[in-house]
Amino acid sequence: MELTGKQKAAFGIGAVGKDMVYALSASYVMYYYQDVLHLSATFVGLILMIARIFDAFNDPLMGILVAKTRTRFGRFRPWIFTGTVLNAFVLYALFAAPVLSEAGMMVYFSVAYILWGVTYTMMDIPYWSMIPAVTKTPKDRETLSVVGRTCAGVGSALIAMFTMLLVGALGGSSERTGFQYVALIVSGIFVVTEIICCASVKENAPTEMKTATVKEMFSALLRNDQAMAVVATIVLINSALYLTSNFIIYFFKYDFGGAGWKGSYTLFSTVGGAAQILGMMVLYPLLRKKLSSTGVFRLSLIAALVGYAIMLTFCLTGLSGNLIALLVPGIVVFACNGMLSVLTTLFLSNSVDYGQLKTGRREESVIFSMQTFVVKAASGVAVFLTGIGLDIIGLAGNTDETAPAAVQSDGTLLGLRLLMTVLPMLVLAAALVLFRKKFILTDEKAAAISEALQEQNHG
Repeated sequence: MELTGKQKAAFGIGAVGKDMVYALSASYVMYYYQDVLHLSATFVGLILMIARIFDAFNDPLMGILVAKTRTRFGRFRPWIFTGTVLNAFVLYALFAAPVLSEAGMMVYFSVAYILWGVTYTMMDIPYWSMIPAVTKTPKDRETLSVVGRTCAGVGSALIAMFTMLLVGALGGSSERTGFQYVALIVSGIFVVTEIICCASVKENAPTEMKTATVKEMFSALLRNDQAMAVVATIVLINSALYLTSNFIIYFFKYDFGGAGWKGSYTLFSTVGGAAQILGMMVLYPLLRKKLSSTGVFRLSLIAALVGYAIMLTFCLTGLSGNLIALLVPGIVVFACNGMLSVLTTLFLSNSVDYGQLKTGRREESVIFSMQTFVVKAASGVAVFLTGIGLDIIGLAGNTDETAPAAVQSDGTLLGLRLLMTVLPMLVLAAALVLFRKKFILTDEKAAAISEALQEQNHG
């Protein structure tokens, strides 16, 4: 039986709320605890890295727990509902920190953030794993995946568009109060959206859920040199994106400056998010008509490097306060990132076929689980580097919330500009070198492998 439009919409609504929560945490925890609450940036970054790496190892364990679950409400929905409620409470606590000593705040943040990661995994893994149990129809499964990923992008975009504006509107001169109210609103939306999802999406097609251990993930990579090349490239590309997203808010507050910096930051983030979607849905299909997949990939990496170089040039030549000038390279970088995200997924799929032909084992679920694992670990490393970088350049937050943004030294601002542009450039350049040296699955080779597998199946 095909899925109804109501079920598809409910699944997408769940993705909107889920990724609003993730985006709020991923984009603003460092800023909230370092700049608003004045903890050491290196300490905050270290906890974020430890928590995300722990979370990456926790994913397979959560998959095993879900696979063993049997209830009258199904296997997945009880975890989605329970994880959502717990995570909503923890999210609010994360952005509603009480007044504590520095040591007390360190303990509070460490416990709250690790609990946030555990409770988010509790609902995230069953949410995506539920797709095969909802329908047996391949077309419907593909549709649900597309709806989920698209709506997740909408959730992230909403956070980018409105967070800092709401922080100012709800908290007035107190960003601490503003973040508390924003977290409360997002937590409420999260619970409502997942209730809609759980109430409308039924588990009608019982299926065995295969889970991969960390050992199985790494073993699969070691047997498949092309999957290893793609995963390493994904790590580098995502690290560059996380570095940019973590540094950019500091740039707008302390370098771009002005009373309206929150509006400028919001506009930049909104345009960047739109450019990313444009890259995935418009530019990629257009370029693929003219170029091979590997050609589009190389072009996207080179264009992103050029975008960063232009942004650095603008920052070093007095245009760092011109929003229109900054938007031009920003659009290029984010649009290229959108295309790169599409292509890395395609290349990972091709590497599964390559591995099957090479070893006789099709390890699709294991390799795609590895993608989630390494992306989380990479984001943790990137945010740790962000914290170290902020401390090295000596960026100092405000001690008085009612005062204008603190004035940073020329050396600090120069360091911020370099960290925001040169560091991601080095990471993307490494990705380009790795890809050109190690990746061999051109369109022609991928087609030949697919044909060989079909012959094996028919034979």
